[in-house]
Amino acid sequence: MPLDPDLAGLLHRANAATAAPVRTTDPEALREAERQLSASTAPAEPIAIGSVQNGAAPGPAGNVPVRIYWPVDEGPVPTVVYFHGGGWITGDLDSHDHVTRRLCRDTGAVVVAVHYRRAPEHPFPAPYEDCLAVAHHVADHVKEYGARRDRLAVAGDSAGGNLAAVIAQTFRDEGRPLAGQLLAYPATDFDGEYPSRAENGSGYLLTSENIADIQHLYAGDDPAVRGSARVSPLRARSLAGLAPAIIGTAEYDPLRDEGLAYARALRDAGVEVFVHTYAGLIHGFLNAFAVSTAADAAVGELFARFKRRLDGVPPNV
Repeated sequence: MPLDPDLAGLLHRANAATAAPVRTTDPEALREAERQLSASTAPAEPIAIGSVQNGAAPGPAGNVPVRIYWPVDEGPVPTVVYFHGGGWITGDLDSHDHVTRRLCRDTGAVVVAVHYRRAPEHPFPAPYEDCLAVAHHVADHVKEYGARRDRLAVAGDSAGGNLAAVIAQTFRDEGRPLAGQLLAYPATDFDGEYPSRAENGSGYLLTSENIADIQHLYAGDDPAVRGSARVSPLRARSLAGLAPAIIGTAEYDPLRDEGLAYARALRDAGVEVFVHTYAGLIHGFLNAFAVSTAADAAVGELFARFKRRLDGVPPNV
């Protein structure tokens, strides 16, 4: 399918903003470019929900900033811990505010968005450790959030999808149940070879050069680190017993095939999986629902599927 025409102008601006090599560019300049790009795709008015509160949760290196989104409905509801994308380098609570607001509205869940430490100042394992600390805190104090202990879930996009997948594995290993995991175009395998890396390696926002630089800044070059399950969740010894997964990939995304590979591996391990590749879309489409009809439909389906999982609706109903 041709590239979604609604994204053509956005893609032109995004490619210009990301033209500088990631590895040698000041990370603050990268973060500012990300903030400007995100602002250009946000709705004109914030999505209405119950309320929003900035806060913090204890982490291994001090408090971790969080933003808590409360739905309109009162009473016990599910809770979702959300990890933003940005290649572990960019992205923050503001860049994904419209995404997490919509997630709260569409699922009726309390959403706890996490602003973890970022590379290159804080490479792996710092982002993972911050995300795990917040997830632990929310799980241990769930009555202060959605209050439904059996309806806790994780979610994230891109690098945040990677972190959500890794946290889901850690929770399984710790015997902590999760109701689901929502993974939007996740990075799942640092050193695998996938056709989409070449097919979509240039011209679609995230390039193969970007990926190499981002991976280097986040996890270095040691194969033992890059191939560990905490960095490459697809390489975990076992995927059995993981929380049900909702996985969305994009046709023109270099990460498309590793997201699909993770979905297949989960399904082969007996995990309930919904997976779909959205035609005509690119990496980062979660942030573009306000400017793209196709992205809006994709986000709507992913969040609706996630809501069904949070509500405990059987997959065949």
